[in-house]
Amino acid sequence: MRYDLVRDREFLLPAGRGFIALSFVAAVLLEWLPWQGWALALRPDFVGLMLLYWCTHKPHRVGIGIAWMLGIFVDVADASLFGQHALAYSVLAFGGLTLNRRVQMFNLREQSLHVLGLLMLSYTVYAIVHWQVRGYVAWEYFLGVATSALMWSPLTLLLQALRRPRRDPNEL
Repeated sequence: MRYDLVRDREFLLPAGRGFIALSFVAAVLLEWLPWQGWALALRPDFVGLMLLYWCTHKPHRVGIGIAWMLGIFVDVADASLFGQHALAYSVLAFGGLTLNRRVQMFNLREQSLHVLGLLMLSYTVYAIVHWQVRGYVAWEYFLGVATSALMWSPLTLLLQALRRPRRDPNEL
């Protein structure tokens, strides 16, 4: 059995509602950083990544309803069109819930390819709404899909490290 497969199957602590909520708060705070210029175009969708992580790893705790409410909150926080993020995050959550077993079957590098496809679908929904309202689409924002997919592995490793049980220092 490969080392990656053994490490992925190790015991992780259950994620409580408080830990999940705190992770979403951290993602929203990262979205609020003052991004400008090309950094704004390359900015990963932290909230979308966190939503996709929890939809694939804890589908019984985070679903489409939470995605919708989180999207409405992000719409208000970003002063964007009301419901635009909510619709995109609902599509993303549906994809994450539908493919959660499939995504977890692969290692992190292969999971990133699945995440790339799901985020591309979500950004496409976002772009269609933007195009219908404003009449144009800023195509450089699709670069954020690639950076978001690249952030999948570090995010997964970080959240799994936080959920790993602590060893007793007195244990042999």
